[in-house]
Amino acid sequence: MLRAILIYLSKAKWARRLVTGWGFARRAAARFVAGDTLEEALGAIRRLNAIGLSATLDHLGENVTNAEEASRATDDYILLLDAIREPEFRANASLKLTQLGLGLDYEMALSNMRCIARQAASFGTFVRIDMEDSPTVDRALHIYRALREEGFTNIGLVIQSYLYRSREDTAKLVAEGTRLRLVKGAYKELADVAYPRKADVDRCLDDLARMAIDAALDHGAEPATSDGRVPPLTAIGSHDEKRIAYARKYAQMVGLPKSALEFQMLYGIRPDLQRRLAEEGYPVRVYVPFGTEWYPYTVRRLAERPANVWFFLSNLFRR
Repeated sequence: MLRAILIYLSKAKWARRLVTGWGFARRAAARFVAGDTLEEALGAIRRLNAIGLSATLDHLGENVTNAEEASRATDDYILLLDAIREPEFRANASLKLTQLGLGLDYEMALSNMRCIARQAASFGTFVRIDMEDSPTVDRALHIYRALREEGFTNIGLVIQSYLYRSREDTAKLVAEGTRLRLVKGAYKELADVAYPRKADVDRCLDDLARMAIDAALDHGAEPATSDGRVPPLTAIGSHDEKRIAYARKYAQMVGLPKSALEFQMLYGIRPDLQRRLAEEGYPVRVYVPFGTEWYPYTVRRLAERPANVWFFLSNLFRR
């Protein structure tokens, strides 16, 4: 019930207007968001790199309302890519297609994504397309495949295990050599498209992990690049230690090297687990969001874990 309420609030304009006016809310969100500016986010990446962690940088924003906003977001990503091309950064980028205009016009989003992919390729950098709610999935897959057909190999996708369709989607994508981040999913969906029970979502994530690990072996167990820019084919995006343990155990059983299995986690959540996995020899990448559009992202993080709600509420009593 709490999760459903929070996911609703993440999209509610009235709640956004109310909460973003609270100073404590922005301070609490700082746990999950690296800052308002690119420079603040770069500082966070430097700190993560210093302790052996790579990063993926996300300029927050989604569901733009006009072509000008989509164009501005595209330009912002090109500036971001230019910044992280410097050798000091072990980082790549993640983005949402609705930020590039997917909700307005498919061709607009495709064109904007093409510009970003081209610029990233010129820098030798990888870009991950974050998956959003279920109505956007087919269009996201079409854009990914259209760009792959144009020769862009420096882009990847996210698959969400709470969707019934994800096993079929994953089977096709791993056969195509897609670099995947597997996650549970953080949007409110109807029961006719997504599993309502957590146990089923967990079981599906384990199934997807097996499929992706097997595919990584079939494709030569390609490791993450030494500069931290390009991930291996298979990445598990989770803080759930049971899901992580399952993926590790299965990878060991079939002989996939640690270097070919990346774990990805969110900025500000389980830094202890991030460091422990890195110390054990796994590539670990932290999802680093930044920007002024922090409200929907932060509320979805609260929906994922009740402990995050307490952290947020405890800031009510701080000056």
